[in-house]
Amino acid sequence: MFRRVGRFAVHRPWLTIAAWIVAAIALGMLAPGLKSTRDQAEFLPSHYESVRAGKLQERAFPQTEQSASIIVFKRADGAKLSAADKQDIVKVTKGLDDKHFAKIAKVATSPQAVSPNGEIALANIVSTDKDLNDQKLLDSVKQLRKDAKPLLKSTQLKMGVTGQAASTVDAMESSGDTDGLIMSATLVLIVVLLLVIFRSPLIAILPVIIIGLVASVANGLIGTAAEVGGLKADASISQILIVVLFGIGTDYILFLLFRYRELLRAGKEPKEALAEAVARVGETIASAAGAVIASFLALLLSTMGMLAAMGPSLAIAVAVTLVAALTLVPAVFSLLGRAAFWPSKAWKKTPKNRMANGVGGMVARRPAAVGLLSAVVLAVLAVGAFSFKNKFDMDSQLPEKLESVQAMKDLQKGFSAGQSDPALVYLESKDKAKLDKGELEAFRGKIAAVRGVAQVAPAVPSKDGTVAQYTVVTKDKPTADKAIRVVGDDLRDAAHEAAPKGTEAIVGGTSAVLADVERAVAHDYKVVFPVAGLAIMLILGLLLRSLVAPVYLMLAVALGFGATLGSTVWLFQDLKGEDGMLFMLPIIIYLFVVAIGTDYNILMVARLREEVRKGVPPRQAIRTAVAQSAPTVSSAAIILAGTFGVLLLADNSMLQQMGFAVAFGILLTAFVMAMLLVPTITSLLGHKAWWPGHQDAPRTEGPTAHGPVADDAPTYSTHR
Repeated sequence: MFRRVGRFAVHRPWLTIAAWIVAAIALGMLAPGLKSTRDQAEFLPSHYESVRAGKLQERAFPQTEQSASIIVFKRADGAKLSAADKQDIVKVTKGLDDKHFAKIAKVATSPQAVSPNGEIALANIVSTDKDLNDQKLLDSVKQLRKDAKPLLKSTQLKMGVTGQAASTVDAMESSGDTDGLIMSATLVLIVVLLLVIFRSPLIAILPVIIIGLVASVANGLIGTAAEVGGLKADASISQILIVVLFGIGTDYILFLLFRYRELLRAGKEPKEALAEAVARVGETIASAAGAVIASFLALLLSTMGMLAAMGPSLAIAVAVTLVAALTLVPAVFSLLGRAAFWPSKAWKKTPKNRMANGVGGMVARRPAAVGLLSAVVLAVLAVGAFSFKNKFDMDSQLPEKLESVQAMKDLQKGFSAGQSDPALVYLESKDKAKLDKGELEAFRGKIAAVRGVAQVAPAVPSKDGTVAQYTVVTKDKPTADKAIRVVGDDLRDAAHEAAPKGTEAIVGGTSAVLADVERAVAHDYKVVFPVAGLAIMLILGLLLRSLVAPVYLMLAVALGFGATLGSTVWLFQDLKGEDGMLFMLPIIIYLFVVAIGTDYNILMVARLREEVRKGVPPRQAIRTAVAQSAPTVSSAAIILAGTFGVLLLADNSMLQQMGFAVAFGILLTAFVMAMLLVPTITSLLGHKAWWPGHQDAPRTEGPTAHGPVADDAPTYSTHR
């Protein structure tokens, strides 16, 4: 099949290219844009308590106004606020309120908003909209900060804005244009590395253009699927799509180009070499893409809507990249022929590749020693994974210099940190009877006694009196781990137990949402990972016609996953002293290290099988396979690792963790697992690795009108 696909693309290049261009233009013009949301509650299933609380709030308290941020006032000298200072606070607050910012209903303060120690005063920024991530609201918060400066000039006051909207503004500005950063780094790395490898400006630039065209088609298809299927995507999907498209796209292009160049050096004509390259590596690329697609589609089993929505989007992107690698890429290079390598003549000579040959020779001579050492290194690194600690407090990973971070610290000098975003407890009558005032007050006293709760405001009844709302301020910041534990466990248990007969207590708010997110993520780890592993094993089994090889390949992948997570934990938790890691880190490693990194294992095993099928001795097959695959694997890995490595330059600890984990994990997968561990295990198992299909049996190639016939599958095996 892959031979036919390759011949069609090579011999009808203009038709193939035209089809891609038409598809890109049509989808770009007609496909809807991808809608995003940052509200994590929208991504939780309806049975979670925080989601039920949100729906009850909308029904019983339908007002749209919501506290968006808090202005924190203090004296510049840190002293207690004087009577004149308090008057200035009222004037500044009124001055800001008179500005009538878009999406801000009011800016208000009161005498009760002064802290007990007299050092801190607060003003509330109330939004007209429930969506605190609305861009107009965020722009208004930024403008409010600017407009406050002249109002403060004649006073002794300093002020800062904190709370959810303000933290979002600062998070966005601190990370800068992450999309642009990743895109720029990716483009530079691709161009520079391809220029170094092939010494041709055309080959350096063409993959970028090709992937750009592929990205247009992929985004159009994702947008269409989202519109038709009602799919949502988290705001971070755009950054992930960039890396997936350029990272995987470059991998597949390199797989093809390295084999194309190898066949040209063997004396084949360009079109013949391209068609043969597609035939040789087509199944490898398809199997690698299939493994990645299966991994991404496994996210559909996630209870987190964010991940469930991300899965199909990424799977579509990989599928489009696969089709492009087998059709568009050979079509483009068939038009250029040998001119694609201009001005370099190096493609004509087989390089010495001393390092790759040295690695191949070492693996072939001492497979047991190399395999054992590789496994030990990965196992030692994986030990750190047992110390992994989830952290849901995204704000704490922001740079200390940000206004929202400093303002929150000031707020905590006079108030409980939970003041910025209180939890909400609802008491609802099951039979729709009006709630008893005495019972409401008794219930309030019981939830106020929960350890970690700073204060509970009196009940606010709904219009019909069947629902009461309590505002609960925690001692810790709402996104802090302690607050999540208090609200998600202790407060909920106390509220459920204290609910009067005939009523039901429901706990919501930011802390409650994060507690439910934590439960959902824990569930996903137990379901998504095993299903994805089984799917990848099935694809590997179909490729290799073996039941043994997929097992040890997946065990190696699991070891690589643990080593990546453990290394990141040791660096950030143990060496840097972080009190926790990004809670999504295992999922991120799964997406980019396990799913994408499997490509390298597949490429290596396929080449090993191909060499053994030629009937050469096992050691020579291993040496040749490692030496021939090492440049491809190392080049692809350096591009992808370098792309994520750029995130280490960010001030945000969350981005640093993500950048290191993926960059280091990809390098481990490529240089330790794919080049050392996998070939040595296969060598030691020998003929048993291919049971029961025994795809390592030698095969002879016969001449055809188009040259020697090779099996459609890239191949590999070990001694019998």
